This record gives sequence, C-alpha cells and structure tokens, in this order.
Amino acid sequence: MKRGEPVKFCRFSVDNRTYNGVLRGNMLDIVEGDIYGDFSSMRMSYPVDRVKFLTPIVPNKIWCVGRNYVGHVKELDHELPEEPIIFMKPLTTLVGHGDLVRIPNWAGRVDYEGELAVVIGKRCRKVSEADALSYVAGYSCFNDVTARELQNKDGQWTRAKSFDTFGPFGPVLLLTDRMPGDAAITTRLNGNVVQRDVFSNMIFSVSRIISHISRFATLEPGDVIATGTPEGVGRVAPEDRVEVEIDGIGTLSNPFIAEH
Repeated sequence: MKRGEPVKFCRFSVDNRTYNGVLRGNMLDIVEGDIYGDFSSMRMSYPVDRVKFLTPIVPNKIWCVGRNYVGHVKELDHELPEEPIIFMKPLTTLVGHGDLVRIPNWAGRVDYEGELAVVIGKRCRKVSEADALSYVAGYSCFNDVTARELQNKDGQWTRAKSFDTFGPFGPVLLLTDRMPGDAAITTRLNGNVVQRDVFSNMIFSVSRIISHISRFATLEPGDVIATGTPEGVGRVAPEDRVEVEIDGIGTLSNPFIAEH
C-alpha cells in the first residue's frame, strides 16, 4: 500500500476473526502485513458498524508523560517540570474503542485524562531530538484513566494508573511521523467538552519526549507513549461516557461501569 498520504491503520474483529485494516470512510479495508513493514490491500472490506475495533496495535510497553501542559500543571498546583516526567502503565490496562472501563468501588475518585499517543515504529536508543520523529510510526488517542485519591495517597503513580481497563487506546493509528502543532485534542464527558488544547502547548514536544526516554531505555517497535493531558481533568463515574477526539485521527469513546 502506498504511503504517500497518511492512512488510518487499525485492528478489528468480525465473525470471530481478527484482521488488520485501513479505515476508508465508513468502510474498513482488510490489509495483509503491518505498520512495521509493507502492507497491501486484500480487496475485502467490512462496514464500520459490523466490526469491533481492537487497540490499533498490540504494544510492547506503555510509556506515559506526566504534567506536560501548563494548564494541567497549574490546576494540580505543581511547579513546571524541568524535564519530562516518565511513568509506565501495564499492558493489562489496555482496552479498545467502545470497551467498558471498570471503576472499582474502593478506588475513590477516578479521573479521565485525554491524551495523544505516539507509536514507535523502529528500535531506537540515544536518539537526538532532530532525529526522533523518524522513529515514529503514527499517532492515536489515549485515555490515561487515573485513581486520583490513590495517586495522592501513595505519593507515586503506579497503583493509581494500573487498574485493569484504565488505558483506552484507539480506535485507529494515523500513520504519519508528526502531528500539526495546531491540531487539537478534545475530551468530552457525556457529550460536554471538558478538555481542549493544541499540541503546540505541550511543555515537552514529541521529539523531546522520545529523545529523553531513549537516553535511558531502548524504545522498540510497538512501544506506545502517552504524551500527557491538558487542563480540565475531572471525575468520571459509573454510567458516564468519555470521548477523546484528536484532529485528523478520530474519536475514542468508552463507557464506564462500576466494578464490585
């Protein structure tokens, strides 16, 4: 398949089978191959309303960046970081577009955090900021769901970020090495806009984040980096629905339910 224009790559299931595909309007074209090499059309398609979207890739690791928008840092009443704050989420947090996010009844306040996700396409270590974007396969939507009270209680973030289903990701991966600075990310809670910002307002750019992580850890194909959330984080409750929309990519939508 030609890569002249950015395409929206995805994984989906239909009739108990899993496929790689490319979104074309309201249709999903099945492709052979993956984002780490060439892929080609199989000349077979399904309408979007017939399929179940999966996460657009199966990641190796999930890296995350904390406090990466000025407004978000201020709403948390913290100082601006001098370098990217990096933490990780386990793969068991992952769910796809439309999947349920389960809120344990003992977890206290749980927040949405809409974010831009970067997927690494080539192995890299100790890369410069100037070269960093050449290792990017594409971009997607992510929701870094967080048990806020536990985060504050623990003094570190692992438990609060690591609950099963606390990592909605998808629905597609836009295959491009960079996002426009004026592209917007918007989060909606039950249809109401609660977060909105543009990527030029990140404290640390995607290239800076990739270069920073690669100084101490090798980034591998399929690694996902969630790049931080804008101002406007807030509580989500059972029966709520959170949508994370990014210009040029699409909308990740997930309902939340109580887990007893």
